[in-house]
Amino acid sequence: MKLFHLLCCLLPLATQAQVDTTQRPVYHFTPAKNWINDPNGLIYINGQYHLYYQYNPYDTKWGHMSWGHAVSSDLVHWKHLPVAIPEVEKPDTTTWIFSGSAVLDKSNTSGFGKNAIVAIYTADQPKQQKESQFIAYSNDGGMSYQQYAGNPVVDLHKKDFRDPNVIWLEKQQHWLMTVALPGEKKVQFYKSTDLKHWTLLSEFGNQGDTRKIWECPSLTPINVDGDPKKTKWLLMVSSGNQDAETGLQYFTGDFDGKEFKNDHDAAHQQFVDFGPTFYAAIPYNNLPGGKKTMVGWLMPSNQPAYPWTGSMSVPRDLALKTTPQGVRLFQQPSGVIKLPAHPFEKQDLVINDQPFVLEQFKNNTNWIDVTFAGGTAASYGIKLPQAEISCNGEELVIAWKDGKKTLTVPKGALRLQVLQDKSSVEVFVNGGAQVLTFLVYPAKEDHEVSLFAKQGNVKVKSLKVWEPK
Repeated sequence: MKLFHLLCCLLPLATQAQVDTTQRPVYHFTPAKNWINDPNGLIYINGQYHLYYQYNPYDTKWGHMSWGHAVSSDLVHWKHLPVAIPEVEKPDTTTWIFSGSAVLDKSNTSGFGKNAIVAIYTADQPKQQKESQFIAYSNDGGMSYQQYAGNPVVDLHKKDFRDPNVIWLEKQQHWLMTVALPGEKKVQFYKSTDLKHWTLLSEFGNQGDTRKIWECPSLTPINVDGDPKKTKWLLMVSSGNQDAETGLQYFTGDFDGKEFKNDHDAAHQQFVDFGPTFYAAIPYNNLPGGKKTMVGWLMPSNQPAYPWTGSMSVPRDLALKTTPQGVRLFQQPSGVIKLPAHPFEKQDLVINDQPFVLEQFKNNTNWIDVTFAGGTAASYGIKLPQAEISCNGEELVIAWKDGKKTLTVPKGALRLQVLQDKSSVEVFVNGGAQVLTFLVYPAKEDHEVSLFAKQGNVKVKSLKVWEPK
């Protein structure tokens, strides 16, 4: 994806200066050094979660796009590995390895070998002003890749045509590619039986939010309310949030193997995350038990940290649930993540004008799960370093040093899962019916976290706080 012009404007010169690296997140992925953006090629194989990602091996700024690589067995602790697919420099052509996906070719449909891992990605060639889709294959468990000699496999001779996301359709017995035409604000669907030869099926676009370009699409079948007889297809596109900032939108609908039909009229808009930093998220392939889990990039904007730039979100489990408004996307931190066995815990706590300070938590690496249930307070919530989450009736106001958002929530009990990890804060509202992510950069000594009530009291039905390591 191409956000480097924007990012070069947003990132200050401070990114080039050595600063306090204690701001490095603990349970969110960051590279050991240098620049990262989009997650790529997310795939689970032999007990390991592979995370490939857009990477500059040489600098903390965007450039030299290659696929970095890390693996984890628990989605928290990651082993950094050598660059999996490096940029290619030739006298007449530079090929940057832009975003894409990876699949496990169990039946050797490609001829690259049984259980080969095949990466499908965008080759961006700036000298030719062209983007096309390439494939590369791995016979060593995803550690290294060989380029397919017949590349490109899809080429429209366009400057902007990118981010292929490929899944296997068991019923149709073929591969399905969803890929973006950014400036045209649409996606295309292609099919293939061998990952080498692709046929255009249909297009979908110019619906929902069309204020910004469309990138990093994915199409995922999900059972509504967990019922295998009620399947809907989740189409996610990186474009913008409700305020036309960095973000993703989503559509739910039906897919017959050829065309996607939106559940809503063309003007209807739905967003994945209401903050200004969550972007380029895609789901994992080949997860056990049909799970649907995605990872997104937290766009760094004004990050002062060094020697790395950028981080990933906490992996999020995806669900579609029936609500009074229709079928909606719900997100939760991945159930794979194991939190420490003995959290700080309180039940039936009443908070008045005196804040309840979490005094023992001083590292800004907190995982808070709190349910508020009734009281007389005009407003109540959670105070974090450089941020405050405050509920007033049906308004939930989330404010931080550089921004403020207001969400509408139902009356009654309010559950907040707040994942605070040094510089990132992810807020899951009422079981993930809404999610909002933002970045802050508090000093090490700025670590106080408290629950508060103003002009009255609030009952805390349950409170659990972990400090992941």
